[in-house]
Amino acid sequence: MATKQDQYNELQKKNLEAAMRLAQMSIENSQRLMELQVATAKSLFEEGVNNAKALSAAKDPQAMMELRTQFAQSSTEKMLACAREIAELTSRTQTEVGKLVSEQLSSGGQDMFEAMQKMFKGMPISDQNSMSAIQTAMDTTRAAFEQMTRASTEAFQMFNQASKGKK
Repeated sequence: MATKQDQYNELQKKNLEAAMRLAQMSIENSQRLMELQVATAKSLFEEGVNNAKALSAAKDPQAMMELRTQFAQSSTEKMLACAREIAELTSRTQTEVGKLVSEQLSSGGQDMFEAMQKMFKGMPISDQNSMSAIQTAMDTTRAAFEQMTRASTEAFQMFNQASKGKK
């Protein structure tokens, strides 16, 4: 039979693993965002250099205006595309984090309840009313926790749907 310390260590290990997964997701998302921003900035810089060369070679004001208009339109399109990609990355990350949090709430809560039940079973309680009150409190707490887990899952789903609708 596992000791209380072993149970506690197992809960801590699961929490640490979840925290590491969350940190890894955060790092990966940050890398994708930085790569996207660098690629967009490089593209805009190169286009700006090419536009400057074209403007210096333009012979009349009409050609210069056309070049400036094309550059402005192209830059705007690239910036909007970048913003859309950032929104998509953010939405995907929010979905992944929501799943992880919901998963952690569900499994972590169940583990905690099981550990508490084992702890109470090992206690020398001779009064049946006391044991019944403890069990009732645990059942009520478990029901409340399950309801919170469902509510948080629904909230994450609604948030993700709302963020997808804004695109």
